[in-house]
Amino acid sequence: MKSRVSHLAILYAAAVTIFGGLAIQAQTPSAGTTTLTGVVSDAMCGKHHTMQGISDAQCTRLCVKAGSAYALVVGDKVYTLHGDSPDLDKYAGEKVTLKGRVNGTNVRVQSVTPAT
Repeated sequence: MKSRVSHLAILYAAAVTIFGGLAIQAQTPSAGTTTLTGVVSDAMCGKHHTMQGISDAQCTRLCVKAGSAYALVVGDKVYTLHGDSPDLDKYAGEKVTLKGRVNGTNVRVQSVTPAT
């Protein structure tokens, strides 16, 4: 009986730790708007497009049509983009300046303009 109580106490403590951490993370305020400059790509290909005979823009559009998300390549980092799909499609394969809320490697897009 004592062993069973110990196991239940451990499981309870683990659950409190896990769910408590999730609650704290969910309450953490998101970062403010960030400006990033990079090339519009797709999350599947990232920095390197592999389809032969088509441009990076065409590859990006085909991958997105097949279910991949738009992405922004900034140096060696690839951010997955969410929202503003018409503008992202318009600038596929091009260098842009993007404003949005960054959460790790995800960006909630607020605006996209050609990079100057």
